[in-house]
This record gives sequence, structure tokens and C-alpha cells, in this order.
Amino acid sequence: MITRDMKNRMLEEVTEELKNAELVIVTDYRGLNVKAISDLRGRLRNENCLYRITKNTLNRLACKAAGIEQLEPFFEGPTAIAYSNADPVAAAKIFSDFAKENEALVIKGGLLTGQVLDEQAIKALGEIPPRDVLLARVVGGFQAPISGLVNVLQGTLRQLVYTVDAIRLQKETA
Repeated sequence: MITRDMKNRMLEEVTEELKNAELVIVTDYRGLNVKAISDLRGRLRNENCLYRITKNTLNRLACKAAGIEQLEPFFEGPTAIAYSNADPVAAAKIFSDFAKENEALVIKGGLLTGQVLDEQAIKALGEIPPRDVLLARVVGGFQAPISGLVNVLQGTLRQLVYTVDAIRLQKETA
């Protein structure tokens, strides 16, 4: 039997997780077996994301305490919540991919730094390339003009060397 004290501790724990989370995703897990849920939790754990199945009344109370009542409409039927304060794109990608593999998982919606997201927005967030790829693209964008300038300068220098070498050959033969 769960005591009132245990319920209060669970409420405090869920409230803290909601307050600290950068991304919150609410799902309907109906139709998923224990193996599938464990697989999803393992994938999410690798990205520092927690996936928790709790009662909707506890979720509603925690949302009120955390000041994010925008999530309350998503708490209908069997509900599980994922909390991530790491890379939100990675967590969204895991959910998008997992939903494609397991049609039973339904993404209800979520919250990203205070903005409410619907299922399509979470899937779109999952389509963004990983942070490392985006950083590589930015660095490549910065590098391209510089390497182009270096090639132009080398070409001019190369032509000068060829001209001087041609003059040297001409003087040697004369």
C-alpha cells in the first residue's frame, strides 16, 4: 500500500523532473509490451532521457506545481512521460524512429522550453540532424570561403613560379 508520504515524494520527484526538463514528450503506450517499453527506455537512457509511466492525476498535479499546465490536455488514457534535459533533438528522434517501428506508440504531444508541441512538431524535431552534424556544417560553411581564397592565392603564386621558371629556362638556353 502506498502511503500519503510516498505519494508526496513521488509528486515532488515528478515535479522536479518537469521543472528541470528541457524537453517533455507525452505518449500513449497502450499496445506496447514490456519488451518494447524496455527497449525504448534503453534507447532513451543512452541519451540521458527518462521515460516514466505514472498516473494522470499525479501528472496533472506535478504540472500545476511546476507551472506548466499546458501539458494537462495530453493526460487522457494510458500515459507515459519522457523527460530530457540533454539533447532534445536526440530524444525526439528516438521517439520518431520508435513510433515508425512500433505503431502502437502514439506521441500525444510535448513541451520544449515552454513551447507546446504536437505530434508533428516532435517528429519534425526528430528530423533535425544531430548536433555534431550541424556543427560540422557550420564549420564547413566557414571553411569553404577561406579554402577558396587559399586556392586563388596559390594559383596566383603558382603562375608566378611558372613564369619565373620559364624566364630562367629562356636565359639558360640563350
